[in-house]
Parts: sequence; C-alpha cells; structure tokens
Amino acid sequence: MGTKHERFSLAVYSDFTGIILSGGKSSRMGTDKALLKIGDETIIERMIKLMKSIFNEVFIVTNTLDDYRFLKVPLYEDIYKHKGPLSGIHSGLVHSSTNKNFFISCDLPLVSVELIKYIIEFKSDKFIRYCFASGRHHYLAGIYRKELLSEIERIFASVTNSSEKKDQHFSIRNLLENIESEAIQIKNLSFYKDELFFNLNTQEDFEQLKRILSHH
Repeated sequence: MGTKHERFSLAVYSDFTGIILSGGKSSRMGTDKALLKIGDETIIERMIKLMKSIFNEVFIVTNTLDDYRFLKVPLYEDIYKHKGPLSGIHSGLVHSSTNKNFFISCDLPLVSVELIKYIIEFKSDKFIRYCFASGRHHYLAGIYRKELLSEIERIFASVTNSSEKKDQHFSIRNLLENIESEAIQIKNLSFYKDELFFNLNTQEDFEQLKRILSHH
C-alpha cells in the first residue's frame, strides 16, 4: 500500500529542468549504450520521450556531442572533464535555467514516470533527494538544486590545488559529506519493481533489457 506522498499530479513541471547524463563510450559495453536500439528507437530517444512527458525543459550532458546531434534537444559538455558523474551534475546545474533539476543517468533506462513524479512531489527541504532501494543509494535518479554549484566547485578546486592525481574520480559522496540530502525509501510503494533501477552496463545487460521490455 502506498503513502500520502504517492499521490501526484499529471501536470508537466515547468519549475524543474530534466537533465539526462550520458557518459558516452562504455568500456564494459564497448559502445555508447545510450545509442543502442530497442526496436526503432535508441535508448536515449526513449529517455528523452520520458523526460519530455514530465518536464518543459530537457537537455543532455555528454562529452560526445557529435554522436547526439541528431536529437532535438540541447547538448552540453562537462566543464570539468574526467571527474566522474559529479562533473555531469555540475554542468547540468550551470546550464539549467531553474533552481530545481531532476537528473537521470542513461544507465537507468527503466526508470518510470511514476517514480520520477514521486521523487519530485516528495516533501523535503533538502538540496538533494534521491532514491534508496534494494540496499543501494541511487544518486543518478534524483533532484539537485542550483545552489549546490558553489559547493561542487569548491570540491573541484580543493583537489586541483592539492597533490592528489588530477584524474581522480569524483564521487557524488564527496558532495553529500557537506550537504544535507534525503534518501527516499521507495520499496513499499505500490508501483515499485526492482527493475526500475536496472543498470545497463554490459552486452548481457542489454539482452536482459530487451527481454524485460518485450514483456511490458
């Protein structure tokens, strides 16, 4: 049985920007997973369609701009390169025109409209809110507010100015250490399925994804 938070409106959210993070070529997949096709559509096209059904403004953060120019959405690169998903969130916040922003990774192709709307309408005053399910924190399906920019830039600057390796992977956990966040428990919601957080990484995952979608 759901909770009172589970009631959400059908309105398109104009006070949010929907941002898709697409990291480009995956070493484990051997190709850009977002450009793999399910039927006649690429995964990234399916995700754009999902996001446009919820948000007025949608764009992609990617470092392989040329591969995505066929899409009818704005494209932006990371400003700080080779610093992991935190640099994608940073670029998304820089280029967004709204304070509230919903980020989704193309690694999560089965996230649903119901889940996204639930996260959006969950009552919280935290700067970050994301899902916790199946024992894992899903940071790349969540809300990040534009005020976070100064803290992210502080993290980048602190490492750049230190003796640490410049290609260090920046974890979103670095950001959570100093920012209050909300981990939303969704396991007991009526629409919850483990497959919502199906993570696409390998060719075997892609074959499994096709099997799952064939039964929808």
